[in-house]
Amino acid sequence: MSSIPDPIVDGLQRGWKVHGGPHAALPATLDCDVAIIGSGAGAGITAEMLARAGLKIVIVEEGPLRSSRQFKQRETDAYGQLYQEGGGRKTQDQVVNILQGRCVGGSTTVNWTGSFRTPPDALAYWGDKFGLTDFNEAAMAPWFEQAERRLNIADWQTAPNENNDVLRRGAEKLGIPTKVVRRNVKGCWNLGSCGMGCPTNAKQSMLVSTLPVALDHGATLLVQTRAARVELQGDRVSALVAEPVALDGAVTGAPVRITAKHYVVAGGAINSPGLLLRSNAPDPHGLLGKRTFLHPTAGGSALFDHDVAGWAGAPLSVFCDHFLHTGPVDGPVGYKLEVAPVHPTFAMGNGGGIGAELAQRAKDMPRTQLMIALLRDGFHADAAGGAVKLRSDGSPVLDYAVTDYLLDGVRRAYLTMAEIQFAAGAQAVRPVHELAANYATLAEAKAGIAGLAMKPFLATVGSAHVMGGCTMAADAARGVVRPDGQHWQLANLSVHDGSLFPTSLGANPQLTVYGLATRLTHGLLQRLGAKTVILA
Repeated sequence: MSSIPDPIVDGLQRGWKVHGGPHAALPATLDCDVAIIGSGAGAGITAEMLARAGLKIVIVEEGPLRSSRQFKQRETDAYGQLYQEGGGRKTQDQVVNILQGRCVGGSTTVNWTGSFRTPPDALAYWGDKFGLTDFNEAAMAPWFEQAERRLNIADWQTAPNENNDVLRRGAEKLGIPTKVVRRNVKGCWNLGSCGMGCPTNAKQSMLVSTLPVALDHGATLLVQTRAARVELQGDRVSALVAEPVALDGAVTGAPVRITAKHYVVAGGAINSPGLLLRSNAPDPHGLLGKRTFLHPTAGGSALFDHDVAGWAGAPLSVFCDHFLHTGPVDGPVGYKLEVAPVHPTFAMGNGGGIGAELAQRAKDMPRTQLMIALLRDGFHADAAGGAVKLRSDGSPVLDYAVTDYLLDGVRRAYLTMAEIQFAAGAQAVRPVHELAANYATLAEAKAGIAGLAMKPFLATVGSAHVMGGCTMAADAARGVVRPDGQHWQLANLSVHDGSLFPTSLGANPQLTVYGLATRLTHGLLQRLGAKTVILA
């Protein structure tokens, strides 16, 4: 694939201003119009729009700058270089494994490209409970449209791989509707390694879309540079202090002090609240870091009499949101069904089991299908999210309880996934639970699932979606951030990422971040007296 054009290498050769890591040394000080913390979905949209408006931008990213020439479709390379904590980020009690990007482009560089508008019932709930009445479906539509055009988001036109088709086929036989996933890709090779970085630059992540435009317009990018704290003076931020770090997070040199007219925090849920907590940002109502959500995700594997080859082809192309809408939004927890790619390290590391049992699962990988259920937390008192806290070294960690309410949803999801997998022709199914067995019939699965002890560590729960912690709301008593993205108590600091969400979504969050960031940056440009920019 060495003949594939590499926009990162080309940009560096053109003279992009990149500092940190193997690039130019960090300066002691920098001054700009806007400092952006992070380089993922919210940061990338914000950076392009501000840079195109002629503003002087500095982007601060904790992770490295990597490109398609370094994306070799190898898990051992990807997790350590491109993910938070080497792919091993967990909740404080170690129960939930959390997959978040930590590289230029953030999670957009390593996600599976699923692009969904915010579900209308979530927007309605935000309006009712958090006063965000101007964030309804009609009000958000034009902002989503801009982002969708910019990032080539459209229905996936290629036939699903077998891993996805099991979900489609089994649900169809049961009369359960499924839908085609919309993906942010252009000229996709259908390789299946989206989670390890796209080796063909087909995925329209921030790495290859918005950030190159910002850099071409003169933005400065600091990589392997961690935002340590913002300095406060009255109701304003006076500076951002950032420090150079190695890939393992160790500080490697003297800090850089960045002064700006405005600061945009877009480091993602967990990191964004963590930065504000380290900075002793004003928090008069005790809301900072609270209501942080995960889409707790349960899994169900199935064995077929033919190869599924779940590692090949678009990893996410079919979904089912039927079980989000079978009851009231604040009733028993609903869940969205998708599939997960069956890559060896990911599947074996998260599938449970040890010894001979694990060895047999490895042998069965070619004919294994893996379905997942994403639970929608945030709408019920027993699923009110967690709280971001600081460890003794100042690093953030999420304290999040997997409650009995959520575990009831996990058990119901196990049964739903088993029913669909058997309907699609599975020979055996096994919920991803430490005490589950391979069940050869649906009746056996029903009895087995009913008897499983539903406890943390036994029921395996993970998440690739982190949301909330800097809640956006119509008044300071309900949120950290105003409806225009500005911090309620800090006049020159805004938040433009998924930490704004008042709840989880029940949908993969990247397009919600894109739409919100487009809208909020439009307003920020007006407040800064800059020209209007249309994202297209």
